[in-house]
Amino acid sequence: MTPPPSKEVFIQGITRDGRTFRPSDWAERLAGVLSQFRPGGPQPGSHLGYSPWCVPTTVNGIKCVIVHRDLRDYDVMAWDFAMNFARDNELQVAEACLVPEPPKR
Repeated sequence: MTPPPSKEVFIQGITRDGRTFRPSDWAERLAGVLSQFRPGGPQPGSHLGYSPWCVPTTVNGIKCVIVHRDLRDYDVMAWDFAMNFARDNELQVAEACLVPEPPKR
């Protein structure tokens, strides 16, 4: 049985040859450009926060942007923009899902 495809794609700030991608705020910039693509469409003031479909984060000390597949269903050109950004900059891309950390005891 084949597992279903993940709902999230991680664009990692590491190039295929292992270098850290620059500038250091690339993840926030990419997510900022895609902030208008959100459930219900752009709303007044929505440019002030990231879209839930494109979120910058850090995983194990590596800057990443988590892109949800719902973005592709909403606007394929926005999805292509994010994926082409990763490809053009030779960034590593992984299909995964974010697993929450266990509660601290």
